[in-house]
Amino acid sequence: MLSSSPRPFRSLAPALIAGAAVLTLSLSACGSAATTDTAAAAKGDAASVSNGAAQIAVSVEKVDGEDQCVPDFASAPAGPVTFTISNKDASAISEVELLSDKRILGERENVIPGLKAVSFTVTLAGGEYQLYCPGAASEYQPFTVTGSAASAAANGLSGLLKEGTAGYATYVSGQVDSLVLAVAALQGAVDSGDVAASQKAYAEARPFFERIEPVAESFPDLDPALDLRVADVEPGTEWTGFHPLEKDLFESKAITDSSKALAAGIVKNVATLKSLTAELEYQPEELANGASGLLEEVQSSKITGEEEAYSKLDLVDFAANIEGSQQAFEYLKPALKDIDATLTDQISAQFETVNTALESYKDADALGGFKAYTEELKKSDAAKLTALIQSLQAPLAKISEKVATV
Repeated sequence: MLSSSPRPFRSLAPALIAGAAVLTLSLSACGSAATTDTAAAAKGDAASVSNGAAQIAVSVEKVDGEDQCVPDFASAPAGPVTFTISNKDASAISEVELLSDKRILGERENVIPGLKAVSFTVTLAGGEYQLYCPGAASEYQPFTVTGSAASAAANGLSGLLKEGTAGYATYVSGQVDSLVLAVAALQGAVDSGDVAASQKAYAEARPFFERIEPVAESFPDLDPALDLRVADVEPGTEWTGFHPLEKDLFESKAITDSSKALAAGIVKNVATLKSLTAELEYQPEELANGASGLLEEVQSSKITGEEEAYSKLDLVDFAANIEGSQQAFEYLKPALKDIDATLTDQISAQFETVNTALESYKDADALGGFKAYTEELKKSDAAKLTALIQSLQAPLAKISEKVATV
C-alpha cells in the first residue's frame, strides 16, 4: 500500500471540490516538496480525446541516468482524463498520483518494470494539477486542464450511476459506523489489560477499515495515522495506528501504557474518519478506481504478508479488500450492464471465482475466521493467489473510463 519514498499524506475527499477538481477514490502516505525539472516535463501540449476521455501516457523511465515520470502531454481538456502508466526501467518509482492542492485525485501503485501498463480515469475541471511520482529525481510534474467539463446528459444511465454512487455512500457510512464500535471495543479490551481479548477485538475491527480503504487513503493525514506499517515510517516520525498496537498484542504479547495510548489514538482518528465521511458524495469513476485499487492493495501488501506482519491476519484483510471491491462494482453494475454487458458478466464471474477460492482458507476457530497467513502458507499459495487477483483486476481496471465517459 505505501511506498518507502517520501510522499504527501492522503486527504479524504472523494467527489468534494479540491480547487476545481472532482476527487477520485484512490488507492496511501507522507512527503516533502520537490521542484519540477523541465528536462522531465511533458513532451506535448494538449492531449486529444479518445474513447470519450483525454488520453495521457506516463512513461516511468530513466532520463539522463535518473528515474523520472515523463507524461506525453502537459495538459488536457476538461472532462474525463485517462492516465496510462508504464514503467520502462525506473526501479526507484513504483507509484504515480494526480494531485490537486495536495489532494489525491487518482493513482496507481505497484508500477514496476516488467508489469503491464495500468491506468486510472478521473473527471477534471479546468485548473492546475500535479503528477506526483515518489522516488523520481523530480517528483512533481505540472499538469494543466483547460476549459470546463460538459454537463452529463440527464439520461437513464446517468440516473443509474447516481443511484449507485448514493448507495455506495450509504455502504461506506455503515462500515464506518461499525468501525467506530469495533475500535471502541478494542480500546476497552486493551485498557483491561487482557491480551487475548485485545487480539480478538483487533481481528474483528480490521475488516471494517479494509473494506473502505480507498476512502480512508484519500485523506492525507488520516490514513498513515491509522494504517502505516513500520517500514514506511519516516525517520523522526511517531508510529501510530493499528500496526504498532498489532506488534504489542501479537509479537510482544504485552499491553503497556503505550499500547493504551495507541488504542485511544485509533478511536480518536476513526471518529475523525466518521466526521469526514458523513456528507461525502462520489463520482462513478471513484467507485471504479477504488474497486481496482483495493485489488492492488491485495497484491502489494496482503499476498506478500507485509500488512499484518505480527498477527498473520493478512487473509482477513484480503477477504475484506475483495468484499469492498465487489461492493463498489455492484453499485455500478446496473449501469455497467447497459454500458458493456459482456465485461460486466466477466467481472461478476471472476468475483465468484475469487470468493469460491477464499472459502478454502476459512477457519472458524482462527482469529478473524481465516487461516493464519504463515510463511509456509505464503510460500505454497502466494503465486496462486496473485494469479487469481490479476485475472480479476484486468477486466475491473477497464470500468473507470467506461463510467466516466457516459
